[in-house]
Amino acid sequence: MKERSSPVGLVLWHLACMLGCIITVTPFLWAVVSSFKPLSKIFADVVPFSWKAFVPSPFTVEAYVELFTNTGFLKAMANTFYVSFMVVVFGILLNALAGFAFAKLDFPGKNTLFVMVMFSFMIPFEAIAIPLYGVVRDLGWLNTYKALIIPGIANGLTVFMFRQFFAGIPSELMEAAVVDGASMLRIFATIFLPLSKPALVGAGLLLFVSQWEAFLWPLIAANTEQVRVIQVAIAYINTQFSTFWNQIFAGSVIAGLVPLLLIFPLQKYYVKGLSGTGIKG
Repeated sequence: MKERSSPVGLVLWHLACMLGCIITVTPFLWAVVSSFKPLSKIFADVVPFSWKAFVPSPFTVEAYVELFTNTGFLKAMANTFYVSFMVVVFGILLNALAGFAFAKLDFPGKNTLFVMVMFSFMIPFEAIAIPLYGVVRDLGWLNTYKALIIPGIANGLTVFMFRQFFAGIPSELMEAAVVDGASMLRIFATIFLPLSKPALVGAGLLLFVSQWEAFLWPLIAANTEQVRVIQVAIAYINTQFSTFWNQIFAGSVIAGLVPLLLIFPLQKYYVKGLSGTGIKG
């Protein structure tokens, strides 16, 4: 029989949760408030600290106006949406096909290849950034959309998600379709994809957020204004002599809100997708 927690333990647990929430939310709240302040007032109430640091007084939207009119931020947002959309579309198609092959097909070297896929998402990106840069440079893709899109399409974690999800679909469905003369691509498109909505949403969110939040690779491979993405654009708001903190905070707020607006309405599918793969939070 499960023992009931003591009242003191429950109180301490709730206090710890509240403290964690405060620590997590406070910096973002300060960034939001600071984005609506003049540049000269952002740090006025921080040292020494005052509760006024969390009050946008005087209230102004000049940071957002400057951000969208004089910094190229709007172009960077469009670039990021385009890159993220292309990665999601082609990434889901490629990774789902790979996951289907690993889950339902037999071919030489299958287990070895799957182990390599597993290792691929355990390797930090920093470890492959320089070799990848050399490949992209030799292909002539530097400062192009290709440099941002193509390296992000194949994703080991997404392949693993699809493989685990497809493995849970009864093989009898595929065998019945084979008896009826359906090809593997038709089986994949008409049976497995319609049944994998949670995995599709989860994989799409993972791919989108990974591209939306990418900084290091876009910085070294495609940092010209024509193809600059949102995270790099925020870093370029500064000038040699000034740091426009209110514009940086405004850009950070926008960059942080977009993934949240996608994740919150789709979180039940995201959780189903992860739980269907055996990945636990």
